[in-house]
Amino acid sequence: MAQLAWLREHHPVYWHEGEPGFWAVTRHADVTHVSRHSELFSSARKLALFNEMPEDQRELQRMMMLNQDPPEHTRRRSLVNRGFTPRTIGALEQHIRDICDDLLDQCTDEADFVTQVAAPLPLYVICELLGAPVSDRDKIFTWSNRMIGAQDPDYASTPEEGGAAAMEVYAYAAELAAQRAAAPRDDIVSKLLRPTDTGERLTDNEFELFVLLLVVAGNETTRNAASGGMLALFDHADQWARLVADPGLAGTCAEEIVRWVSPVNLFRRTSTCDQELGGVPIKEDDKVVVFYSSANRDAAVFTDPDVFDIGRDPNPHIGFGGGGAHFCLGNHLAKLELRVLFEQLARRFPRLQQTGEARRLRSNFINGIKELPVRLG
Repeated sequence: MAQLAWLREHHPVYWHEGEPGFWAVTRHADVTHVSRHSELFSSARKLALFNEMPEDQRELQRMMMLNQDPPEHTRRRSLVNRGFTPRTIGALEQHIRDICDDLLDQCTDEADFVTQVAAPLPLYVICELLGAPVSDRDKIFTWSNRMIGAQDPDYASTPEEGGAAAMEVYAYAAELAAQRAAAPRDDIVSKLLRPTDTGERLTDNEFELFVLLLVVAGNETTRNAASGGMLALFDHADQWARLVADPGLAGTCAEEIVRWVSPVNLFRRTSTCDQELGGVPIKEDDKVVVFYSSANRDAAVFTDPDVFDIGRDPNPHIGFGGGGAHFCLGNHLAKLELRVLFEQLARRFPRLQQTGEARRLRSNFINGIKELPVRLG
């Protein structure tokens, strides 16, 4: 964090040498500008993830929304949005509360918060969204780890193994689609596969790629916000006491957790032309990397940005992206899961305490925690 603070103050758009080198963008205003101008900073040219890929692999990855620009991204997102309206997500609140209570009921007094609470919660919810049996959650957990944990020794996988996990997700999604075609249900999968009023629908490939994105984005971000948020509350005992005294703060607490943790470290864009960013000249095809964790500590935007304040309001964090085409599709769902989880924790286990060191995920992409020992009290 100290290095990012130095960059924000001295070189907010900083050229980092490498193969290839890249522009590190660290201020809130600049990250927001990049995020909101897909015509200037492309997700499709060389994809949205940090690591480089050969062009034949990039061509395949451009089929995923994450790696598309408008207008193709706009079309795909408009079809997917039908399953993620605030009203649709809001209807899940009681079910999510039941899931939280069920997970907490299953915990013994000594527990690992990550594997017994933070990880299963979004997996249960994803199974609910897909209309899949809860017994599938372990498969989804394993696929997700294999696809995003390549840098971590506990999850290390080769690109071939990550690709194999993705193929398993595609096959799983294809089976779900076939089941719904034969017997539609009142669930999000059926809604997404149904043609719109104008006859448009997701193709089979588009649906399979959406499920892949849901398995990673819908799982990893909420899981790591929950575990990182719990660690933040342990590190700031006064804020935990504040939440216990007033569980109604869980809503603003969820927002502050997303700001503080910033579950996604960064995304990559590619400059589409010669231009300036923050007064710095950038050339066409330059690699531009936006750092959300830095932007979320920008003193130009946040009062006392290095203070964890569960009542912070306003809180214009960009933990779900800086707006624009790629603003997090599942932000309403993630905030609902976090609000309900921390409200139930505060009500049920006011003496919850950490009993061992947190073990962090090694990743340049995800700010993750693998293990967080707790005593429920």
